[in-house]
Amino acid sequence: MRREVRWERMFADELDAAFQECPVVYLPYGLCEPHGPQNALGMDGLRAHAYACRAAREHGGIVAPPFFWNVHELGIYAAWAHPLIGEATPWLTAVPPWLFFHEICYHVRSMDALGFKAILLFSGHDGPHGRDLKRLENLLQPHFAARLCFLTDASALRLEGFHHGGKIETPLLWAAEPDCVDTSRFPAPDDPGPHFAMGPDAREADRRLGEELIARFVSALAAKAKELLEAYDRLRPQRRPLTFEETERIWQEEIRPRMGEMASMCDTRPGQAPPPPESRWHHNWKVPKLD
Repeated sequence: MRREVRWERMFADELDAAFQECPVVYLPYGLCEPHGPQNALGMDGLRAHAYACRAAREHGGIVAPPFFWNVHELGIYAAWAHPLIGEATPWLTAVPPWLFFHEICYHVRSMDALGFKAILLFSGHDGPHGRDLKRLENLLQPHFAARLCFLTDASALRLEGFHHGGKIETPLLWAAEPDCVDTSRFPAPDDPGPHFAMGPDAREADRRLGEELIARFVSALAAKAKELLEAYDRLRPQRRPLTFEETERIWQEEIRPRMGEMASMCDTRPGQAPPPPESRWHHNWKVPKLD
């Protein structure tokens, strides 16, 4: 019988024992988003959760419930979606960057207050906000005793030729959740598309590649967890759980004023055309300026 590591399925005595053995918590993030007709919508979060569970089973730690709300639908994301998704219903679980990062502040606060020494936050959904996560980590770290690491699986694996919903991303889900990939749903080769954000090389997908990459990513997570625990024990940081009020003050005074500088708050990339007015992606394309 496999050892249970999923927080929401564990009993209190199991959580106590797992925490004493290895005070590491994995926070998996994702998004319900088109990745081609062959992939289930929850690809990003499903595979992030699968990586975390495997890392915790093999190396210790506890896996927090996955969070399926993430950045999309505005600015750069809308400009990308217009040609690659088109007018099909996208079935997104999207929130703006400022709400996503605000949520993370409170997620980290809760984990630190529980006494975890290491918090690994990682997302299967990538994009400009993936670069912003590292900046958010740096802004939050001075306020918490737990050692923090925020990353995406694409950045951790440093893969070349990573096309959205393509020959690398499809196998990752295929190996993590086999029932969530159905290659019989590939569109006909002569169908001009758009194909629900399917990568141009998706038909080359091989599940064996996904299994190899997941093993690499799990090893990378375990190494990072060990590094964070060693840093905690070396630094012996003073621990004092933050209140909600203090957490909100950090957001309002240190992070929210910097949101305008974040990569995810740009309207378009260089050379990227905005969605035309008739597109479903036009209404949220222009990123608002936060006060």
